[in-house]
Amino acid sequence: MNQETAVIRNFSVLLSPTPRGARLARLLAVEQLREWGLPLHPAEQIVAELAVNAATHGRVPGRDFRLTLYVVGETLRIEVTDTRGDRLPCTELPSPDAESGRGLVLVDAFAERWGVSPGLPPRKTVWAEVRLDRSTGERAPVGPCSGDSGALFQETRG
Repeated sequence: MNQETAVIRNFSVLLSPTPRGARLARLLAVEQLREWGLPLHPAEQIVAELAVNAATHGRVPGRDFRLTLYVVGETLRIEVTDTRGDRLPCTELPSPDAESGRGLVLVDAFAERWGVSPGLPPRKTVWAEVRLDRSTGERAPVGPCSGDSGALFQETRG
């Protein structure tokens, strides 16, 4: 009998909620994706945006944020957990001359879907999923509206 075995890959690390911690999250994610033989785009950008948000808006002095990556089947899931469950993200467009505020707009554009899951108080996890093509390991094509912010605030593991 020839049965296909599902391989579940995972990586998780605690990082300081600082600009340096956010940069390190991106660098560690890139190295892990390379080790797994997965494409860097768009996961690298998603990790960067979520980590910067955790370091900027989810920061509580003395409390780290967690980056978790895992692959199940055809899906790469990126999770960033911080300790500001009271501050939920939103995707409002900033004014054209604003120097920041576009991170979640990028996540929404690059991810198949994304959302927020409450954790044990005071935590929350902002997650994004990227679908992979099982046969090639490349990112699978998605429709013109790749993000699914309708899943916001709903846990949809499954």
